[in-house]
Amino acid sequence: METNAPTVRRSLATEAVHAGREDLAGLGLHAPPLDLSTTYPSYDSRAEAARIDAFATTGARPEGPPVYSRLDNPTTARFETALARLEGTESAVAFASGMAALSACLLVRGMKELRHVVAVRPLYGCSDHLLSSGLLGTRVTWVDPSGIADAIEADTGLVMIESPANPTLAEIDLRAAAEACGEVPLLVDNTFATPVLQRPAESGARLVLHSATKYLGGHGDVLGGIVACDEAFARQLRQVRFATGGVLHPLAAYLLLRGLSTLPVRVRAASASAAELAVRLAADPRVLRVHYPEIGGAMVAFETAGDPHEVIASVRLITPAVSLGSVDTLIQHPASISHRIVAEGDRHASGVSDRLLRMSVGLEDVDDLWADLDQALDRATDRGTDRGTDRGTAPEAALAPEGAVGVGVGAEVAVAVGVRV
Repeated sequence: METNAPTVRRSLATEAVHAGREDLAGLGLHAPPLDLSTTYPSYDSRAEAARIDAFATTGARPEGPPVYSRLDNPTTARFETALARLEGTESAVAFASGMAALSACLLVRGMKELRHVVAVRPLYGCSDHLLSSGLLGTRVTWVDPSGIADAIEADTGLVMIESPANPTLAEIDLRAAAEACGEVPLLVDNTFATPVLQRPAESGARLVLHSATKYLGGHGDVLGGIVACDEAFARQLRQVRFATGGVLHPLAAYLLLRGLSTLPVRVRAASASAAELAVRLAADPRVLRVHYPEIGGAMVAFETAGDPHEVIASVRLITPAVSLGSVDTLIQHPASISHRIVAEGDRHASGVSDRLLRMSVGLEDVDDLWADLDQALDRATDRGTDRGTDRGTAPEAALAPEGAVGVGVGAEVAVAVGVRV
């Protein structure tokens, strides 16, 4: 797909609405079309052979009409164009899920015998597992951000970080991390922040990963992943996608492109509510610690004095479920679900305590959300007391490690409501 790139730099809100759609007026259309074709007719097999050879050699998008949907699709290409514009990169390559996108990045580097990865915990639990399991031939060294440079070896293919991190919301100085990487590409999982709050490529990241299932889609009804990057890396990702088949379905791409148009509005509205809830939780004696990043955002994590499982069982308006970034508020217990696959000792060492709950704040009224949390915390505290839980103390594992992002009971949240969102 070819689009008319803007001649002047536009605001993020404007790009979210118009990127990937610049050619529509010329086509006589207002809404982007949905192309569900799996294959495309061509009566010139010699030309097709030349185009396929060119793709096999370069990984560049084929010129002219599509050949086969596993190679390229016009609707998916629109979404890729739009996300690249929002992240400020040359290109973007979409996949069937965030994990398929991460797998493709590892395979690209593995083809060059660069299978060592330096990574900072915590990461999303399945990302942690993929690196640690060696399923794709990777070997991982886990470090603190300050140890990135010293951990790089001759066969290091990637440095991977997530900031704010899942689920503790710990933040990393992206520019410092990029400088520590030297010539090794830095991959930043930007799922939590989205380009509304930060654009890692501007700080030196070469690869920006999204689980598009979350905020980019925004309605809990589409699965996808995408990597925003330079065109050179994008060409390699397209070749891996073609070979492995982890393609994004065009209907999913259509929904994701539609989701991008409201992304800034949704993120800012949900972030304002999240900041307010973080303030209330931090002042509540039923809560031991609140984690809320300086950058802001719609994610809040908190550690309960009572039984966190009872909070999950007691919410009524808030939905107890995995995932995040939807228009409705979700809450989950990472040690039981999203990070269950990570070894207990590694979870605790990275600040993922057994009392930690992760909440993705949606677009409901903040007072309604607080009323639901309030009654759930009451039930959890009462049941915890009935079972002999001491509200004045907590297991060592329930406390965030020294230097972790977060605020203690009764403290002020680092970001005031409405600031930087």
